[in-house]
Amino acid sequence: MATLPNDKKMNLTLSIVNSTQEDIEAIFSLYDTATAYQKMFTKKHWKGFERTLVETEISEHRQFKIVMHDQIVCAFVITFSDPYIWQEKGIEPAIYIHRIATHPDYHGNGFVKEIVNWATQYATKIRIKYIRLDTTSGNDKLTNYYIRCGFTYLGNQECILTDDLPAHYKDGLFSLFEIKL
Repeated sequence: MATLPNDKKMNLTLSIVNSTQEDIEAIFSLYDTATAYQKMFTKKHWKGFERTLVETEISEHRQFKIVMHDQIVCAFVITFSDPYIWQEKGIEPAIYIHRIATHPDYHGNGFVKEIVNWATQYATKIRIKYIRLDTTSGNDKLTNYYIRCGFTYLGNQECILTDDLPAHYKDGLFSLFEIKL
């Protein structure tokens, strides 16, 4: 459990736990609202995700949720390999964070910082020295936010096109971010 710093809603506590198969509808609802939010700021946005992808991530214990007062307020995924996006830069063992989606009523609560704190503890426990994430390039507001959350901006990268990646990865360059522990 963690207490949110500078929380607008005062005295709210959160927990980061594995998502379950019962959470799938809530996760897809978060994805839908996150996509609508992305469309307000950029032409590059998520283009949907296969249900089987999320089911697999849950069964592999890589899909997580942030829960406050028994409500899922944020979801994210981790992986330990990301060769199509990070390519030769991804040789070192790392935790890769993907698909951070926050309930619109909870924007501004610093969930990425909470995810970074959680990932730092997890990475330290399993002796991994990097936390990484990517996002579509060209969103300066998001780039600056990730930098404020402790990430170093490493520049842009084209992905290796493959059917193994969600459709939005076919839309050009992606910005890479890293925290070295």
